[in-house]
Amino acid sequence: MPDPGTSAGAEQKGKTPRLDMSSKEKAILCARAALGFKALDLVLLDVSRFSSFADYFIICSGKSGRQVQGIADNLENELRYRGLKPIGTEGKREGHWVLLDYGDVIIHVFYDPVRYFYDLESLWSDAARVELDRGPDLTATETD
Repeated sequence: MPDPGTSAGAEQKGKTPRLDMSSKEKAILCARAALGFKALDLVLLDVSRFSSFADYFIICSGKSGRQVQGIADNLENELRYRGLKPIGTEGKREGHWVLLDYGDVIIHVFYDPVRYFYDLESLWSDAARVELDRGPDLTATETD
């Protein structure tokens, strides 16, 4: 049985399934994937009221440049497997701040000290935080 949100017949033909989901569902999928690759201190922000270029920011970190690169590489591969291709990526070579742009969802993977230096959470402090339910379904709640 195909996953909900995939195009009909995509799995049968061996093609990468096309995901048809809301921005929030995509953000939750991305956040869960990041957590699966040991991303630390993950924050999911709903920036749709304040931004014209994205609906959600995912901010997370790693304890070394190599861990940041590993999280970003594995995350990109996992999301590509699920039918999500980034519009652009920045910062992978350096491993200090990797940005993965999925259009309405932007993922920031930071090396810990760099994260606290730029402090995106404070810059976007008016954005609602989406609390992830760590269960098997795609539920989440927003807090102001």
